[in-house]
Amino acid sequence: MTQASPFWSKEAYAERKPILQKRRAIADAVRRFFAAEGFAEVETAALQASGGNEPHISTFEVELLGAGGETSRRFLHSSPEFACKKLLAAGERRIFTLAKVFRNRERGPLHHPEFTMLEWYRADEPLSRVIEDCAGLLAVAAEAAGTDSFLWGDRMADAFEEPEVLTICEAFDRHAGLDLAALLDDRDGLAKAAASLGVRVVTDDGWSDLFSKILCEKIEKHLGRGRATILIDYPASEAALSREKPEDPRFCERFELYLCGVEIANGFGELTDAAEQRRRFEAAEAKRAALYGETRPIDEDFLAALALMPEASGVALGFDRLVMLAAGAARIEQVLWTPVAESGAV
Repeated sequence: MTQASPFWSKEAYAERKPILQKRRAIADAVRRFFAAEGFAEVETAALQASGGNEPHISTFEVELLGAGGETSRRFLHSSPEFACKKLLAAGERRIFTLAKVFRNRERGPLHHPEFTMLEWYRADEPLSRVIEDCAGLLAVAAEAAGTDSFLWGDRMADAFEEPEVLTICEAFDRHAGLDLAALLDDRDGLAKAAASLGVRVVTDDGWSDLFSKILCEKIEKHLGRGRATILIDYPASEAALSREKPEDPRFCERFELYLCGVEIANGFGELTDAAEQRRRFEAAEAKRAALYGETRPIDEDFLAALALMPEASGVALGFDRLVMLAAGAARIEQVLWTPVAESGAV
């Protein structure tokens, strides 16, 4: 078996260079887009007191040495979210960042242990406004890449057609034949429904696990085909750092953006209730402990800032995935200037 060339070999680099030129053009266009909207570009520290508290995201832990030899526990951030929200608490109103972020145990065609997150926030503006940003950014990225469509394998999405907005309940009904609203508090009913769809169910699957399995295995592949899909109104159990919908607290102000069956962005109407966020973090860490036998600290500084943060809406978008789909690349390493070496080669 022939070993693949390292990314820096002249042959491998020449093959990737046209895609990397598109990456640079898209990054430049993104910056122009946000500048025209009155955003400030910010830079966030990668070393944080917490790598995040989502139980299924593995982080990189490091030891920070003080001048006197004292040590403290730090993490490479999995998202710039905490730092960005601290800047909102400090008084910033519209900010964006193209941040290098890190997630362990993730590598594949769409995953890389170090990648770029495009994240932006609008203070005192509704979730609908950042959804509009997403549609605008798709057109900007396509224009910069010199294309009118996004591609992933044999799937295509028109870059300029208005995205379809679909509630999570509508998606489950259309693509899985399930009445999700009727199953919101029914773990056993959802387990039975999942099994009937051929989804593997294990004894310790909670409601959220089953929801995620059905979404990933039966629904996501249908989303963002022909045009982008904005999937809205997630169940309150999946709120993460978003607030519940005041008119229907069974659901939350969260959306995800899909292109060609690939999830590329996650947006929130941001939660500013520090006590509720603490409760969610503690529940997430209890789940992490049960699943993996480990825990991550809660960033107390973040919770203190959250209590002072204005109402806001924000989005985290996988910049590398956006470039991949705009360039028609087959795997994420093709759009990275210097991929993390795996066995010495890409």
